[in-house]
Amino acid sequence: MLTPAESEILLTSLCVAAKALLVLPLAIAAAFALSRPRVPGRIAWDGLVHLPVILPPVLVGFLLLMAFGRHGLFGAKLHLAFTQNGAALATAVMIFPLLVRSIRLSFEAADARLFDAAAVLGAGAWDRFFTIALPPAWPGIGAGAVTAFAAAMGEFGAVITFAASIPGQTQTLPLAIYGALQQPGGEAQAWRLASFSLALALLGLAAAELLRRWARRGA
Repeated sequence: MLTPAESEILLTSLCVAAKALLVLPLAIAAAFALSRPRVPGRIAWDGLVHLPVILPPVLVGFLLLMAFGRHGLFGAKLHLAFTQNGAALATAVMIFPLLVRSIRLSFEAADARLFDAAAVLGAGAWDRFFTIALPPAWPGIGAGAVTAFAAAMGEFGAVITFAASIPGQTQTLPLAIYGALQQPGGEAQAWRLASFSLALALLGLAAAELLRRWARRGA
């Protein structure tokens, strides 16, 4: 059974991960654009999209703090630093490359000749996207979203730098585990929280694999 404090931590983690997934439409658009062979500057855009994978998460959080902190470029109006929405933003930045890569593979696996044939027949860009490109990619999009959600539940560095670890607001499971380990005799609490985190991650990976198998059967 979860204690009230553990329930609050778990709820905060789920809320932050769910809000972070609001970046999904942008990830779909970016993945589709990068899957097109004739996009101008595709290599540069691809590098920019995957930059959070290369940079240390703490540096990503620091850059967000410089942009959205109290004295940052956008901080005075948006007030995102040290809030749950700020934790979601930091998490979204970190899972964005994972989403784009997974969804892009789905777009690239589709038969490009159908897309080109529709263009020859006069179908507009939006029609081709929604009727030809998007439907076969939905299983991959779903699998990517589930995997990204599991990864969002485990994000640490960017979140603690940009949003801190505020109980009931930004203290997610990884931050609570870290906090427990800083307390004398906190190992037992850390183990309990780690077991919840591990169970959720395994459930996410299992769900993503089921979606991939379903997609292979329908192919």
